[in-house]
Amino acid sequence: MTFMNDLQFIWFSVFVVLVIGYTILDGFDLGVGMLHLFSKKDEERRLMLNAIGPVWDGNEVWLVTAGGALFAGFPDVYATLCSAFYIPIMILLTGLIFRAVAIEVRSKQPMSWWRWIWDLQFSFASFLIAFTLGIVVGNLIRGIPLGTDKEFTGQMGDLIDPYSLLTGVFAVSLFSMHGAIYILMKTEGELHDKLRKWINPSIIFFIISYATVTMATLIYMPHMAESIRERPFFFIIALINMLAIANIPREIQRGKDGRAFASSCINIIMLMALYAVGSYPNVVRAINDPAILSLTIFNSASSEKTLEILLLIAIIGIPLVVSYTFAIYWIFHGKVKLDTNSY
Repeated sequence: MTFMNDLQFIWFSVFVVLVIGYTILDGFDLGVGMLHLFSKKDEERRLMLNAIGPVWDGNEVWLVTAGGALFAGFPDVYATLCSAFYIPIMILLTGLIFRAVAIEVRSKQPMSWWRWIWDLQFSFASFLIAFTLGIVVGNLIRGIPLGTDKEFTGQMGDLIDPYSLLTGVFAVSLFSMHGAIYILMKTEGELHDKLRKWINPSIIFFIISYATVTMATLIYMPHMAESIRERPFFFIIALINMLAIANIPREIQRGKDGRAFASSCINIIMLMALYAVGSYPNVVRAINDPAILSLTIFNSASSEKTLEILLLIAIIGIPLVVSYTFAIYWIFHGKVKLDTNSY
């Protein structure tokens, strides 16, 4: 590999790390939102909101940073994705905006009808974000029609197919389980006991979705397994993934909620690693001619000088973001309680 190839791979790895960070951190925010309406008491809903209250907006920063990294490091990919997924991106941004508004204004008034309106908006926006992200990933796995000018040549209808809908449902199940475990870890008392009854259904929902998506991918998207067939040592990723999933109900049963959450985080990391390994070096796969028209990390990256500067910025910036994230979570660790300043 040349130095330029090294830079391209490193910057792609940085982008993947940022996406994984967003998926783990905002993933449980989305899960909490989707489970929000299952609790009928206002106090319980406030507890759920305050479990993510100090961190949800900071978690979104990882998505913004990942978008900036993609724009700077792989501008052709950024341009193609924004044109191909224009409507899904607008739906995603709308969901993020309305979720933020719902969290902030929900408890500003005491009327039950007021809070119900914003509760509905919070849950629906969380579901919409998760489902849309799943559809986008499903299309990136399957591929989209591209022209020789690297432009999207399809229609909006081309993005809606059974496989992408299936990955959308899978994303909902993944974040629902992740959020349920997080809330279980952050609460105590009556709500904590009630959440224990929610955990098993959320795990079962995830496992069924996981098995279905895995079978569909192996049968209809065989290119995702080629890297593992060619390099068998990558199978360790799938093995760790399965062990992490198996450990979640085990730790829940033992009352080790923190370890169950850690296993859920490892599950997400391994899922993203399997996606990265399966699609590499493609970032946007061309369904009409994968070998010629696909956008890879090598044919869509910025110049060598740009990547060098970006790498320097990343070396300085990413540790700061990670340090800030750890500091915030350490400050607000422990069980959530309500006070006069709570949502």
